[in-house]
Amino acid sequence: MNHWIIVPVVMPAILAAVMTLAMRYHIGLQRVFSLAGSVALLAVALGLLAHAGSGAIEVYELGNWPAPFGIVLVLDRLSAVMVALTAALALVVLLYAIGSGWDARGRNFHALWQFQLMGICGAFLTGDAFNLFVFFEVLLIASYGLMIHAGGARRLKAGVQYVIYNLLGSTLFLFALGTIYAVTGTLNMADLALRAAEIPVGDSALLRVGAMLLFLVFALKAALLPLHFWLPNTYAEAPAPVAALFAIMTKVGAYAILRFYTLIFGPDLDATAALIDTILLYGALATLAVGMIGILGARRLGRLAAFAAIGSMGTLLIAIAGFTEGSSTAALYYAIHSTLAGALLFLVVDLVRERRGALAGALVPGPRLAQHGMVTALWFGAAIATAGMPPLSGFIGKLLVLDATRDMGAAWLIWGTILVTSLVAILGLAQAGSVVFWKTVAPADTADTDAPPAAQPALPLVACFVLLGGIVALSVLAGPVVRYLEATAAQLHAPAGYIAAVLGQG
Repeated sequence: MNHWIIVPVVMPAILAAVMTLAMRYHIGLQRVFSLAGSVALLAVALGLLAHAGSGAIEVYELGNWPAPFGIVLVLDRLSAVMVALTAALALVVLLYAIGSGWDARGRNFHALWQFQLMGICGAFLTGDAFNLFVFFEVLLIASYGLMIHAGGARRLKAGVQYVIYNLLGSTLFLFALGTIYAVTGTLNMADLALRAAEIPVGDSALLRVGAMLLFLVFALKAALLPLHFWLPNTYAEAPAPVAALFAIMTKVGAYAILRFYTLIFGPDLDATAALIDTILLYGALATLAVGMIGILGARRLGRLAAFAAIGSMGTLLIAIAGFTEGSSTAALYYAIHSTLAGALLFLVVDLVRERRGALAGALVPGPRLAQHGMVTALWFGAAIATAGMPPLSGFIGKLLVLDATRDMGAAWLIWGTILVTSLVAILGLAQAGSVVFWKTVAPADTADTDAPPAAQPALPLVACFVLLGGIVALSVLAGPVVRYLEATAAQLHAPAGYIAAVLGQG
């Protein structure tokens, strides 16, 4: 067994426990250990990504119990890509949190951060449906604490709403797992794929119920309309580094849909054929439209960034709904892009709010910002990436999605929705940028106009430019990245290899 597979789960858990027990009053030590852990996690994730590039599917059996009786972690190309993306994003955003001082505004930030990484990485690596539920709960419990970090009435209210909605989703998840286990007698994903295929169509009513319940859970996590209502307030009110890390959390829901409905409830399964993909497609189109219209109608920068996250999930889920190798390739490329672009937008919004004083994130003219040129450049880059304009990776991602969906029956609707909503996003982001960066007004107290601006830390700007550099690199290296993702999609849509790797261990 490759013992490195379990490191992205165990290492953050150990670090979180040590920081909670031994460093809770020493923010400097917490920063050192948290940064060191994030760097180590990224190094391990890149190593796993390179190893998965050979095409081999590695299985880690906890306690050396073979599947389907024991708990297994599975490393394939898809899980390796998502873990590497999580580790890279977490390191950059953690640098922003430390540089801006967000981590010092409340207790246990770094411990909760590590628990969050444990839950996200575990969700991507697990090969068992029940343990997917467990890792969902780990990341959600950590996210509850991060959501209300630094306090405040509005943040607490949004956090309570977030808790309630996700607890309902967790309850539904248990109902779905219970239903599926009652029908198949297993929750190991590979074994479940074999058992589901053996059930006659006439006896598959309960299996269809279980599949639909699971879909609703994953749709809630992915903010698919009309289950998106928890996201705008949550992301708008969360601390900026937390909202930036949350950019990967909605991808956990999209990942689960892609994994389950290619491996277990795929298009070849008569019980669920033409059920999930149709609902997913039209829900994704509505999600995209609502998200981009929300950008145009937003009156605060935080809500603008939150609706941009909803719109990006709509585009991603449109690609997933194709359930072909080409559409899955486009979905994975756009998932990487939208994670980086969404995180960058949240961090730039925070840079603006911190520099506007009492105006904060309100979309009204205000004084000229400190480090105006650099913040403006970051907003410009984030806006181009979010709207999908050339030459950045958002444009390439949307081209891949359009190309992958051109043979679908609703291709005209997909193309029209993506193109029109892209224009709406451009208008909304341009309007917000012109208000904040162009329509500046002199401060009310003119006596202070000659005073030097307050010194601003450099590390938050560095972190934002690193994210922007990642988007540029994704654009420049689109060819090699797409080739890797094509091989990932081919492996994903040939589940026999996954099943043989997991069940062949015993």
